[in-house]
Amino acid sequence: DAQAMLKKIVDEKWLTARAVVGFWPANSVDDDILVFGDKARKFPIETLHTLRQQMARDAGRANLALSDFIAPAGTAADYIGGFAVTAGIGEEPHIKAFEAAKDDYSAILLRALADRLAEAFAERMHEKVRQDYWGYAGEETLSNTDLIAEKYRGIRPAPGYPAQPEHSEKATLFRLLDAEHKIGVKLTESFAMWPGSSVSGFYYSHPESRYFGVGKIERDQVEDYARRKNWTLAEAERWLAPLLNYNPREMDAA
Repeated sequence: DAQAMLKKIVDEKWLTARAVVGFWPANSVDDDILVFGDKARKFPIETLHTLRQQMARDAGRANLALSDFIAPAGTAADYIGGFAVTAGIGEEPHIKAFEAAKDDYSAILLRALADRLAEAFAERMHEKVRQDYWGYAGEETLSNTDLIAEKYRGIRPAPGYPAQPEHSEKATLFRLLDAEHKIGVKLTESFAMWPGSSVSGFYYSHPESRYFGVGKIERDQVEDYARRKNWTLAEAERWLAPLLNYNPREMDAA
């Protein structure tokens, strides 16, 4: 069934895939990343806010934040990339037609295939970035097994996932990319992407960059994050609720 539907997707052009990629001068300041609109790095155009692990670690093991993979201001001229891709342009009319015909299985299958195609597109674009567009790994030659094992240099973490678990950072990414205008992908009020078969995130090229989970965080970091985001503490606690290592009501009562 999946092969037959995939053939229809290709032969009848049910879906359209689009991508936008960008690169900007960047440097870190503590747990923030300043994104500049000029190579002289005098004019920040956006600030990316990262979160830092706060769990107990063995001696010699650092609590990581994504800002650690960008050179601190004043030390080196670094860069950061961003992307948004979709394979879901055109999926909604077909899904609605299946649902109207009470064919929920086909609707679910089409959505699942579009999701997989979007992930594959994101992986292919990352390869093009490493080898051509950014070109920091131009000599890369990896087998499919190595690619699946992510043995390449660099990462593409997405807001809402473990290394950057706060979703509102997507808004900054979409402003930098002008993603809605360029490829038609929109953000909802809760920072979900539409069409749903879309992937977005940032590109880091640091040789030691790797994926990690921020995990639970304490109130001191939430207060600092609220200050950096220009939020109230209540706003920060609402957006960071799954990460809180404390109960806000109990803390306020105390």
